[in-house]
Amino acid sequence: MRRQTPTSGINSAGSSCALRLDPLSLPLSFHAQDARADGGMRQVELHREHVVLRRAVLGMRMAVNVRVSDFLGVAVRGIDDAQMLVLVHRDPALSVPLGSSSDAEEISSAWQMWSDIFRLPQLTEPAPRTPSPRRRRRNAIRARRPKFLVRRRAGVSRNGTSVHRGEREIIARD
Repeated sequence: MRRQTPTSGINSAGSSCALRLDPLSLPLSFHAQDARADGGMRQVELHREHVVLRRAVLGMRMAVNVRVSDFLGVAVRGIDDAQMLVLVHRDPALSVPLGSSSDAEEISSAWQMWSDIFRLPQLTEPAPRTPSPRRRRRNAIRARRPKFLVRRRAGVSRNGTSVHRGEREIIARD
């Protein structure tokens, strides 16, 4: 395992300032943008089995440990004239940027490598989602009694006369 410096993995060699992480040199530690965090930055630690996100919100420091298997996959997202690789989570606040580049060939090879290392699927750009239609109440539940009537005890009919079978009838006759 090679020694990591605080800036290892952030920038590749050369004059470019684009974020490029090497998937073959895990574990990695780097800073990423976070709009909700103090200072707008959070620290991300990538391991093969888990990801640790450290940030401070309103002075309260926190660390979130997320298993790699909890992520949905590795996606490519278009930003301006470049493309960005993102480790996608159901909660968008937990998604992690893995790299960005304007070279489509470089992005596709990195996309395949990250997907293989984390054993996650390659996700394409999701189509805009539309809200599901409102659920209609035309089903079996509609025919049931209301909740407050279910709690009531069944009453006794007052119209019927009481019948006593097998008893002797006592009648007062003059």
